[in-house]
Amino acid sequence: MFAYIVKRLLLMLPTLLGVLLLTFVVLQFVPGGPVEQYLMEARSSAGGGVESGGITYRGNQGVDPKQLEQIKALYGFDKPAHERFFQMLGQFARFDLGHSFFQNKDVWTLVKEKMPVSISLGLWTFFISYLISVPLGVAKAVRAGSRFDMITTLIVLVGYAIPGFVLGVALLVIFGGQLQWFPLRGLTSANWEELSWPARIVDYLWHITLPVTAMVLGSFAVTAMLTKNSFLEEIRKQYVLTARAKGLSERQVLWKHVFRNALIPLVTGFPAAFIGAFFTGALLIETLFSLDGLGLLSYESVIRRDYPVVLGTLYLFTLIGLFTKLISDLCYVWVDPRVKFD
Repeated sequence: MFAYIVKRLLLMLPTLLGVLLLTFVVLQFVPGGPVEQYLMEARSSAGGGVESGGITYRGNQGVDPKQLEQIKALYGFDKPAHERFFQMLGQFARFDLGHSFFQNKDVWTLVKEKMPVSISLGLWTFFISYLISVPLGVAKAVRAGSRFDMITTLIVLVGYAIPGFVLGVALLVIFGGQLQWFPLRGLTSANWEELSWPARIVDYLWHITLPVTAMVLGSFAVTAMLTKNSFLEEIRKQYVLTARAKGLSERQVLWKHVFRNALIPLVTGFPAAFIGAFFTGALLIETLFSLDGLGLLSYESVIRRDYPVVLGTLYLFTLIGLFTKLISDLCYVWVDPRVKFD
């Protein structure tokens, strides 16, 4: 086991290096880099009235060459690409994610500022999904082929087929616009600081209801069907017939014998699902509900060509993903001792 863990840790290095190298190379060929973005914002603030499309691709025209060189030096573009890449790797090795070009903050500070929103969405989405999908999957397995099974399967598949962004728009229009039951944007109200703690909790839950609903509906479908299929597979095995022949009740057979074996696929995927709830699938929801989280930060960084934020968050998320994958694999041994990595 120790040798396997060491091998996996060593394999993370070329994987992480490959992801960073590929992204870095792609960024070198993307038009409208940080220098052009700086010139566009400078001209817009000066009232130049130049169209954004022209500035994006012809932003260097009419600029004093000496001033242009100073701007390039400001962002580090006076150095060759390979030198900038190895300098970035040295910073990342020290867990220095760099400094944002346009927000006057280091990337770590930006990540910590946006993390509460992503944690709120991720935790609620993850726990509500599992609290609904696992009992629903067990109930569907016990009543396999019944009307309840067919109706819930139809509902689950329809919910899975609806994109979260489309559902979010519908929820906003109906419950936020027409009925005005829920707020249209933000995680808290403007007077949140003035409220008492019970009122703050209510206000927070009031704001988080619609975005979490939009994220949950599609996420629990896979888990519910996986739970159902796992239970059906275990129920048909010989040890279940033996347990029933011994006179055990159906509840004892289901929860004492079947439950642990049937949940192996779910438990082993638990770490990946937990981390994925924070960093994936929330971009459109955060944008739609004006939630200033990590997804919106990554999107705005790509649009503004804020390369330190793009590469810094990519490095952090990739590293978390690689370690989560390792933990998921190790969970196999923890849940099922028969699994050997040797």
